Amino acid sequence: MAELTGAQIVAKALKQQGVEYMFGVVGIPVVPIAVHAQREGIKFFGFRNEQAASYAAAAIGYLTGRPGVCLAVSGPGMVHGIAGMANAWANCWPMILIGGANDSYQNGQGAFQEAPQIETARPYAKYAARPDSTKRIPFFVEQAVRATISGRPGAAYLDLPGDIITGTVDESEVHFPPRCPEPPRSLAPWENIERALEALKSAERPLVIVGKGAAYARAEDEVRKFIDATQLPFLPTPMGKGVVPDDHPLAISPARSYALQNADLVLLLGARLNWILHFGQPPRFDPNVRVIQVDIAPEEIGNNVPTEVALVGDAKAITAQLNEALAKAPWQYPAETTWWTGLRKKIEENAATVAEMMADESVPMSYYRVYRDVREYIPRDAIIVNEGASTMDIGRTLMPNFFARHRLDAGSFGTMGVGVGQAIAAAAVHPDKRVFCIEGDSAFGFSGMEVETAARYGLNNIVFIIINNNGIGGGPDELDPTRVPPSAYTPNARYEKMAEMYGGKGFFVTEPAELRPALEAALACDKPAIVNIMISARSQRKPQQFAWLTR
Repeated sequence: MAELTGAQIVAKALKQQGVEYMFGVVGIPVVPIAVHAQREGIKFFGFRNEQAASYAAAAIGYLTGRPGVCLAVSGPGMVHGIAGMANAWANCWPMILIGGANDSYQNGQGAFQEAPQIETARPYAKYAARPDSTKRIPFFVEQAVRATISGRPGAAYLDLPGDIITGTVDESEVHFPPRCPEPPRSLAPWENIERALEALKSAERPLVIVGKGAAYARAEDEVRKFIDATQLPFLPTPMGKGVVPDDHPLAISPARSYALQNADLVLLLGARLNWILHFGQPPRFDPNVRVIQVDIAPEEIGNNVPTEVALVGDAKAITAQLNEALAKAPWQYPAETTWWTGLRKKIEENAATVAEMMADESVPMSYYRVYRDVREYIPRDAIIVNEGASTMDIGRTLMPNFFARHRLDAGSFGTMGVGVGQAIAAAAVHPDKRVFCIEGDSAFGFSGMEVETAARYGLNNIVFIIINNNGIGGGPDELDPTRVPPSAYTPNARYEKMAEMYGGKGFFVTEPAELRPALEAALACDKPAIVNIMISARSQRKPQQFAWLTR
């Protein structure tokens, strides 16, 4: 039998376990892992920074249900990769960080880039380990993959010393475990299903909140069937958008604040009562709100607000149970109620306010005027990557989604800088779809060099749109270098010129009349294009009834 190196074994084991995508920055000692991953058919994307690569790997887990891998060198490289691990941990997405390490016989001697890497990764990892021999690498790879997708998904870390990577072993001594199967779709007890439906029937002002957990579970068909059967109003969380299309007649997103504050019963479908939903507490929620909670993790049940009915298990399977029960005993929420009257009134009021803001032709433009044209050029099945403070918050309301897992943003961790890496991941998984990476100038700056990565790998389905207000939350139109405000960036920075370094095209937009021609030209470009749009530094969201965060 032939001899295999540790790098070959890592690559073969990852492929055996269904890993299809790897992102990273190569160097000693992990270069051969990337080489052999490519030989095994794993798609490797060489990034400019491990941080962006790790964000891409985490997004792969959400988009495909199988972990993406971030490959990093030891020490500083591995530490950069922790960013994506933490993002995966907070969002409950499967990913694996593989960090190179110094040769094991040098431990404790102050070796090159020696660091306590397993200890560093452990707070964000469901599984963190260092293989004890080259021949046992497949065992650890299988455990890592299985940990990331089982139960509540999350991140895993594998620590690979140089002597394990370069070590050799006879092929006959290596056992490759079979591909770990998809996790079982656990069901809720039928008595809890009946209790949940009885609770819904008893509510005067019910509301369904659809979270990204439902999107991750591939529950869109079941959730749409449930909404259509019950005729209940629903509100998606930011990345729950598209599980049911945003243009569905029962969608009440424009009345979000009103709906949350006045609902007397909430059905959480794969959504958590964390900061994004204001912890389920007053003043954003009724202090007596009743909760039915569908979640894969038992420990999430009752978090922040007591749960009246707990449906612990897989969102797709449990929603199918609800549909089965409804098929036997159909029930619909009435179309004409004071609850629907209030919701529709608020939707109309907010729509009128937004329409007025979008019609404003002032120069410099507002966020709303920019989004008016942008959303007209986005195909219905496009994937929207959206980050930046106001850029993202306003984009959540103005950029419609019609399909599950077609929106990526800062997520539960509120991570700025994820956008370009996530866009690359989305373009790799869906080469047949347009990817719009819409970012604030601050958000773009975290990983803007990765646009070269996108171009290098021919990801020409990405359009980068920068909504530029000269800083974090807006900066000055002119800058005195001796007195630079903490939030300011270079005024009118020509970020679009970065497209020229890889033969792409950039467009600088300062007036409304220039926006549509720029978007049309960007869509026609045969390389990733950048549209840099200047807006007023004083442009903000429309007035809110409550602050985004509560004290």
